[in-house]
Amino acid sequence: MPVDLLFAMLRNPASTGAVLPSSRTLANAMAGAAVGADTVIELGAGTGPVTEALLRRLPGVPLIAVELQPALARRLQARFPTVDVRQAAAKEVVDGLIERPGRLVLVSSLPFRSLPKEVAAATVDSLCRFLAHDGERKLVQFTYQPRAPFAVPRHLRWQRRTVVWRNTPPAGVWELQAVR
Repeated sequence: MPVDLLFAMLRNPASTGAVLPSSRTLANAMAGAAVGADTVIELGAGTGPVTEALLRRLPGVPLIAVELQPALARRLQARFPTVDVRQAAAKEVVDGLIERPGRLVLVSSLPFRSLPKEVAAATVDSLCRFLAHDGERKLVQFTYQPRAPFAVPRHLRWQRRTVVWRNTPPAGVWELQAVR
């Protein structure tokens, strides 16, 4: 386990959703689901395995990596100098990008089930407003549970894209989009 991830988890366990970083297989599945994006916004970038996969799979596509933990955000910026790393809450960044044009794809590793309820609710509300703003947008989210990551309004629909068995623990990759 990377030392920065361990320290982040010890300082704020509710905002750090995993003991281990995402596997390369999970990171590649997440990146594959973002193909076709004009801009990718990665939420909960952590130590960067999904960031690395996104850069490899979508060269030339602008990437905004969002990480709340200061030490992890600094590490991301040092490791990926071409990425727009924002040390902020996901809700703040998503709210600030709602009017941005183009096919925007959110790729999220946020730990919704372990976040404080009020933080999770505010973030989900922000994501739902962001997706409803333009039907071409989508959210790619993984979860360790066999059901959709969180409840959404009727105008949005979850679809499970795949299950990644080569991850500890196994993870489902889900997509959320507006109903067309």
